[in-house]
Amino acid sequence: MSTNDPSLSNRDLLPTMPAQRTWGFYNYTALWFSMCMEITTYQLASSLIAKGMDWKQAIGTVLLGNLIVLVPMLLNAHAGAKYGIPFPVFIRAPFGVRGANLAAILRAIVACGWFGIQSWIGGTAIHAMLAVIWPAAGASNGVLWACFLGFWLLNMAVVWRGVESIRRLQAFGAPFMFVMAGALLIWVRNKAGSFGTMLSTPSKFHSTGEFLQVFFPSLTAMVGYWATLALNIPDFTRYSKSQSAQSWGQAFGLPVAMVLYTFIGIAVTSASEVLFGHAIWNPIQLIGAFHAPVVAFIALIAILIATLNVNIGANVVSPSNDFSNLYPRLISFRTGGLITGFLGLAMCPWKLLASPDAYIFGWLVGYSGLLGPVAGIMVADYFLIRKTELDVNSLYHREGVYHYTKGINLRAMIALIAGVAIALVGLAVNSLHFLYAYAWFVGFFSAGAIYVVLMRLTARLPVPNSVQETA
Repeated sequence: MSTNDPSLSNRDLLPTMPAQRTWGFYNYTALWFSMCMEITTYQLASSLIAKGMDWKQAIGTVLLGNLIVLVPMLLNAHAGAKYGIPFPVFIRAPFGVRGANLAAILRAIVACGWFGIQSWIGGTAIHAMLAVIWPAAGASNGVLWACFLGFWLLNMAVVWRGVESIRRLQAFGAPFMFVMAGALLIWVRNKAGSFGTMLSTPSKFHSTGEFLQVFFPSLTAMVGYWATLALNIPDFTRYSKSQSAQSWGQAFGLPVAMVLYTFIGIAVTSASEVLFGHAIWNPIQLIGAFHAPVVAFIALIAILIATLNVNIGANVVSPSNDFSNLYPRLISFRTGGLITGFLGLAMCPWKLLASPDAYIFGWLVGYSGLLGPVAGIMVADYFLIRKTELDVNSLYHREGVYHYTKGINLRAMIALIAGVAIALVGLAVNSLHFLYAYAWFVGFFSAGAIYVVLMRLTARLPVPNSVQETA
């Protein structure tokens, strides 16, 4: 391999070496358990109860959505495990060595929003627990912001220690959170009296039509919830010992962890309606409502570990690489992580969590319309156009086969713009609002189809000179 273009590579963007391939089945299972077992997952499930579903409808919606998103997740994971390349390098194949920056930044901006949301949750958790343990401090709005910024700084400290610290954090956090989630379920069960009482809240829908009006956008939200990871999963699978380790670890970890933890969110939220007369979808508020200092302290530790786990794993690794990809010579993984942190603050996360509607129908469904088209183009290019064969050398050179027109594949840009427009047009045109309700699906399939047609009609793909596989 010739010397890489320094404007397209640095130590963090280069393919992983065999010595770096340390992640096995347990690591990927632990990754998903630790990322699923956190507050936004709980709120994703509990919001379905707050919107009127019973526990069976909510569990079914969660399971179906996660089985659907597992498909593009595993498809995009393949290239990371095969070639050892991160997401921003992988998407140079369909978008071009310069055009990839647009798709990477779309993903990075969404991750920054999630980073801000998780930091806000961690800060409000600390504040809420203080309100139970030390009411005078908990009543101060200034203390709330101090808790938020303190937790944000803790996240930045972990980022500064690098990727390997994330693997160790996930390995510890997964079993711990599994135990703590079970303890929460048992504690609320004792308060409610029985599991039957906890799950007794009936569906509020009086017809199939009423249910479907909530079900379809909720299903899109379930897919959208992991739409970010469905793109940048190569950032993790590039460290896999083998293709089977990452694929089986994910196929087991994602759906099982999501169903287990969302069941806890659904059951506990249903119990809150029995105990307090209305559904409390925020677990921090729910724990505070019981006024139990010891429980509040234990819950605080669990919430902070869970939030730190998912924030670093899901919302820092990818945007750090994405920002590094913009200017590899000056922006390292650490610097990219700092950029992520500051942009997360700027996106006002407290507004995104203001209500179940803002969270699901605004944030989750909205950004899925941006990321679905990117995923569709990635899958179509790698499997339908290139048949999983990449010239790794050209991914790091401007004169390579992925340079296209001045570093940009105009066909991918057209497909991306068209896919986003089709997915989000329902926001402006009421008669087409159903397209927005299915934003991720509409964007994924429309952009992918348009890309394949344009590539096959107008592009003559050169045969790679050296297909290089690092695994």
